[in-house]
Amino acid sequence: MRVIASSLLSAVAAATVLSVSVWAVPALALEEVPYVQTPDKVVEGMLELAAARSGDYLIDLGSGDGRIVITAALKRGTRGLGIEIDPRLVEKSRAAAKQLGVSGRADFVVQDLFETDIRTADVLTMYLLPDVNLALRPRILAQMKPGARVVSHDWDMGDWKPDMSVTLAVPEKKIGLNKSSTLHLWLVPARVAGTWRTRVPLSKGVMDVEIDIEQKFQELAGRARSGDRVLPVERGFVHGELLFFRFGNGADTLLFKGRATADRMVGRVTDAEGREYPWRALRKTAAAGR
Repeated sequence: MRVIASSLLSAVAAATVLSVSVWAVPALALEEVPYVQTPDKVVEGMLELAAARSGDYLIDLGSGDGRIVITAALKRGTRGLGIEIDPRLVEKSRAAAKQLGVSGRADFVVQDLFETDIRTADVLTMYLLPDVNLALRPRILAQMKPGARVVSHDWDMGDWKPDMSVTLAVPEKKIGLNKSSTLHLWLVPARVAGTWRTRVPLSKGVMDVEIDIEQKFQELAGRARSGDRVLPVERGFVHGELLFFRFGNGADTLLFKGRATADRMVGRVTDAEGREYPWRALRKTAAAGR
């Protein structure tokens, strides 16, 4: 099933005759389910949850009649791309964007969503089958930049828990018994699993530390080694590019917070007495480890 964005723009209502379509997903047998319009309230809610704004590049997977991409361009100043497998809907979307004066900021292509380059997206929106969400999840985590926002209507991504979920009362919704829609937001986490080296400047001197970080989506764990001491990394999590973790006990407890890129972490470390110090870590590469 692919359910697409709602009726919002009266200027294109007459031109929008919608049909049944599904995405072909490798190794998955998908049932065809009729297109169902999603109310404007849900479209607005998805864009609000994503904090879509001018300067963002939005990609809508399964764009249907193009309403999410067009609404974002009209009301939030984004540039966007709708990915749709039905050529008729792509043509209608392009015509609607042109009629409403946003064709320069709202484009649509006929394409399989699994062949779509999502690396440039600041915002990714979708209303797809649960199995399709799970099939897309590895690509989202591997390809999208840290801090990019992903919003899904109704369906989650399994054990990758949303950073935020909201439920909207939608009395006019045409499917379901509860007449509500749940919207899920994920911030793509920085990829920080691996070994990092840091020199921590403290009041009693510099401490050389090697940190092995294990990552499961937003959650971080692992071990920190300094001399003969090995301490567990605790309370670790990553929120887009931001990361937090701690290690140590009692008076030796250290709290780290900062930003992560592919090969560097930069931020502040706080000791047990509340003193803060600048801190950075570099990723240990295979070559550097020889």
